[in-house]
Amino acid sequence: MMKLTNLFILASVCLLALSCGNGSPDSADDVFVDNVVSALANDGRLDLTAFQWTREPGAYSIGDGTLTVTTAPHTDLWQRTYYHFRNDNAPVFQIRTKEQYFSFVVKTDFTQSHQRFDQCGVVMYLDSDNWLKGSVEFENEEFQHLGSVATNNGYSDWATTAIPADVKTMWYRFSRRADDYCIECSADGINFSQMRICHMYAGADAIRFGVYACSPEESSFTAVFSDMKITECMWKAHDGQQPDE
Repeated sequence: MMKLTNLFILASVCLLALSCGNGSPDSADDVFVDNVVSALANDGRLDLTAFQWTREPGAYSIGDGTLTVTTAPHTDLWQRTYYHFRNDNAPVFQIRTKEQYFSFVVKTDFTQSHQRFDQCGVVMYLDSDNWLKGSVEFENEEFQHLGSVATNNGYSDWATTAIPADVKTMWYRFSRRADDYCIECSADGINFSQMRICHMYAGADAIRFGVYACSPEESSFTAVFSDMKITECMWKAHDGQQPDE
């Protein structure tokens, strides 16, 4: 389990290595470590200037711990399954880490989303063929899809449940335990419900995680991400049947 005291030790060791010239801005730990130091000093909230874009959107702003993204039409993430097309052009905003046990929390506001397939949420994007996301995807004026997609080795799945179309905010908690992952959702940021547990074949070492927004068809909307923070892993070790030998 990732203890807060251990984070201080990890941060100090890595910062010392950087000061001695042994670190690199592109190494898997540096962005995360710097944010751990500031996060612990600010009740776990993250410094968004340490995040990096994969496919920077045409319109976005960052201020006071909030990211606002306006989507472009025909942006999406999907690989092959059922539809037999490959969409890999949605902007994702992420930081990197090798830490094996932690949780990442974010609040999403998609008040302006009102066209089919508009979506925003939490993501772990490793490369085109390996990624994990959880989001609300607008469908029509009656309902929308609260769901998650796990893409392993170039094939996506999609698990969903229908929720009312007037839901316009959602919290997500993304948790890591080594190369296994959990996505949870919450209407209030306090009480979380499990959406998915999965194994990610490419997710055993350094990972990138954060948020994304996209509009697969002709639409565009503005998504707002706030209250991003790192905590110790809230997805606790299983206390039932023990692992196989």
